Amino acid sequence: MRRPIRLVPMLLLAGGALLLVACGGDETSSRESSTTTTAATGSSTPPSTTSSATTSEAVPSTNGAGAAGPTIAGGSVTELTGFTSPTGNIGCYIDTTTVRCDIDQRDWQPPAQPASCDLDYGQGIDLEAGGSAAFVCAGDTALRGGGALAYGRSISAGALRCDSAASGMTCTDSTTGHGFTLSKAGYRIS
Repeated sequence: MRRPIRLVPMLLLAGGALLLVACGGDETSSRESSTTTTAATGSSTPPSTTSSATTSEAVPSTNGAGAAGPTIAGGSVTELTGFTSPTGNIGCYIDTTTVRCDIDQRDWQPPAQPASCDLDYGQGIDLEAGGSAAFVCAGDTALRGGGALAYGRSISAGALRCDSAASGMTCTDSTTGHGFTLSKAGYRIS
């Protein structure tokens, strides 16, 4: 005699998974804007970040929160923390060993993809503590990973620090001085 299959636990499990998916939220976002006139094209001379031009970026309101979700306080963290620019066009993760920022919309192209990279290339830049910044070769993304880091605010983890500005996201290692700036208009690796 065959035993009947109990569907109640399966339905509860499927319903819970559906609930988790439904709570994921809307991933639409507005886009970063910048007045920088030169976009990086992978040449050896990256665009300057010392431009005096600034942009006032309109951030649509979503129930009191920016396009990327609730604003995070910034400050110092010790564990892996995700955050975005106020528009959600740049998404980052930071901890005491590494910081990575990816960009959704950009007006520039990364350098040529190296033969050693079999995944997506150039969608972001990462910086390991004590090392140098480099373009990302990965099959995942750092976009939409947390609350918005308001312009003028910073977040740090150990020697790594990111500063949010209307002109882009700048992340540096205070020990080595290496870092990067990422914006819709261009990038800079130092």
